[in-house]
Amino acid sequence: MHVFVTGATGWVGFAVVQELIDAGHLVTGLARSAEKTATLAATGAKVLLARLEDLDALRTAADQADAVIHTAFNHDFSRFIENCEQDRRVIEVLGSALEGSDRPLLVTSGLLGMARGASELDLPNPGSPRKSEPTARALAKRGIRAATVRLAPSVHGHGDYGFVPLLIRLAKEKGVSAYLGDGQNCWSGVHRQDAACVYRLALEQGVTESVYHAIADESIPFKTIAEIIGRHLGLPVESREADHFGWFAKMASADMAASSLRTRELLGWKPEGPSLFTDLDQAAYYAD
Repeated sequence: MHVFVTGATGWVGFAVVQELIDAGHLVTGLARSAEKTATLAATGAKVLLARLEDLDALRTAADQADAVIHTAFNHDFSRFIENCEQDRRVIEVLGSALEGSDRPLLVTSGLLGMARGASELDLPNPGSPRKSEPTARALAKRGIRAATVRLAPSVHGHGDYGFVPLLIRLAKEKGVSAYLGDGQNCWSGVHRQDAACVYRLALEQGVTESVYHAIADESIPFKTIAEIIGRHLGLPVESREADHFGWFAKMASADMAASSLRTRELLGWKPEGPSLFTDLDQAAYYAD
């Protein structure tokens, strides 16, 4: 299978590229900068040097592929609404290139705003500005084989530069590893390579579902994450108000525990990577 992967040099996207190539698939990966093309090419992938604004290039690449995986998203949170709209446009273009065929499209989303313990059958939060999943669902109503992979808020592993490293940096800056309220709101987690496996298995099994959950650790109290960080940094662990976290307060207070039982059963997915707790005990997470 020839798969076009957006965000192919990103944290999740690069792991997806490696997973597909190791399984014998052909991959064209989208890279937005020339300095990242060598690393991507070294995996054996063909490289498309373009940006998300280059809609014609994206359409052509999708049209030439047997399947598309969309992991790219601009994480500049100062322009979040604008970036969400760009994401919607990109998904529309990718879907339109596949329309009239049985070729699948997998897009990427998260769990923010969903009920605690959400399953794959629960609908996304209609108030969320990020429209990845609603756009995929709209494409599916047009007969396009589109589905969503919902990622846990912590996609962890060696080299992680996501939300947990952000909490570690914040703890170092503020001198305290903090949580909101009683800290019993829960996150979920998945090792990076286990997440990549969900995308591959979903493609190989024909994308029969609307939603897949890349979630290994289903319920992790936020306070426990703060306690591990505090122990490793030798800092106090205390409750703080929302302003301590700045723009990240909504994520820090969110309940993003979720079930992946359906995904495990349908795909035969068995997460094998380290848990978030295991990864958080690695010194590399705390290196400057």
